[in-house]
Amino acid sequence: MLRIVFFGTPEFAVESLDRLIQAGFDIAAVVTMPDKIAGRGHKLIQSDVKKYALEKGLKILQPEKLKSTEFIEELQRIKADLFIVIAFRMLPEVVWQMPRLGTFNLHASLLPKYRGAAPINWAVINGETETGVTTFFLKHEIDTGDIIRQEKIEISPTDNVGDIHDKLMHLGARMVVETVREIEKGEVKSKPQPEGEHIPAPKIFKDTCRIDWSNPAKQIHNLIRGLSPYPAAFSSLVENKHPEQPMDVKIFETKITDSTVVNGKPGEIIVIKNRLFVSTGDTPLEILTLQPSGKKPMSASAFLLGYQPIRFLS
Repeated sequence: MLRIVFFGTPEFAVESLDRLIQAGFDIAAVVTMPDKIAGRGHKLIQSDVKKYALEKGLKILQPEKLKSTEFIEELQRIKADLFIVIAFRMLPEVVWQMPRLGTFNLHASLLPKYRGAAPINWAVINGETETGVTTFFLKHEIDTGDIIRQEKIEISPTDNVGDIHDKLMHLGARMVVETVREIEKGEVKSKPQPEGEHIPAPKIFKDTCRIDWSNPAKQIHNLIRGLSPYPAAFSSLVENKHPEQPMDVKIFETKITDSTVVNGKPGEIIVIKNRLFVSTGDTPLEILTLQPSGKKPMSASAFLLGYQPIRFLS
């Protein structure tokens, strides 16, 4: 039986690790990020993969530096046949070249599209109608290795990044098991990534999440879908009770309106029968779910019971 070392950190990787164990594969060790200190109590936060690995009694490695002699030697002692990488850091060559059968990665896009740290977010933000998952062998340049398997799913107009994350997580876990079985049987027929449209998927920063209301409604709508429920698009709201103190508001769900609502200046708020609309660069956008700073997410109608919004700042 193949000896496998699994590299991963977030929930997205846990599903694949669980499927591998259910399928009976030998997980010789799990490599995940070091614990982080976070929150008011400065508590140590464990990664989702570490929590799962502890439950299953798996060997856990948490190197600070992936090139450290101690970590490299420990990996060598394991004598794994295969490494699997899902939502982890970029591995140095000395690591990914170690196992006799190579190292493969599960990436949440249809490579070569959306190479980078946030492929699911950017596919939705850019209004794509399909995405998928790809398994591929690692090589020097990130996300450029030979493709082993690839499978598509549709992105519906109402899907947000949370919906697509979960669909790809389950699809990807199945495909990871299928990829390992192909490798185990010596049946892999990998192929170079096609030359073609390469759309980057860089890390999401706070500035990425700020809404520019002068953009077209559809573009704003897709940005909000592509950041919902986390980290969430946001905008600064000027409110009637404290107009001198704009507050940040996260926006989770919107709807593109018909032409019956008159568009004003970008960011201008229009309230019609307990419905909240915001003017954009072309047509108004209806806000359905939002979260004022310090409050829980709420419907627009509930929000209007306690607030008198004037405009959002771009």
